[in-house]
Amino acid sequence: MNYRKFRKNAKALSPVIATIILIAVTVAVSVVVAAWMGALTIGFMGNAEQASITNAVLTNTGGVGVATLTVQNTGSSSVTISSATIDSTPATFTVSPPGPIAKGTSSTVTVTWTSAFVNTAQYTIKLMTAKGNAVTNQATYTGS
Repeated sequence: MNYRKFRKNAKALSPVIATIILIAVTVAVSVVVAAWMGALTIGFMGNAEQASITNAVLTNTGGVGVATLTVQNTGSSSVTISSATIDSTPATFTVSPPGPIAKGTSSTVTVTWTSAFVNTAQYTIKLMTAKGNAVTNQATYTGS
């Protein structure tokens, strides 16, 4: 009779142990997935471009407008300028020093427009990066 009571209790332990094992496996899988997602997030966010135009000076030289910009890179990766526009009109540009703008540094970008700037007019200057991010600034020409 005592054996039968023990046997009954032994059967009752099996679902409890199975539940504990299932919970342990679920926790282990969730830890692995969380670590994997964390690595993906750091991978995507670690290469973020963050640049801004900190200074813009507009001048007219030889009948064309020239915008001299100071571009500051505050992101965690280098920034490469791929194109420039002034009021949605394509413009030519040069970066000094040449090449990508390293993280934590600034460079001078000279943008040459096809026509002269008009006195007291406001212009929107837009630089596009190689990764497709836009860096914009508005400046007013105050020359003669």
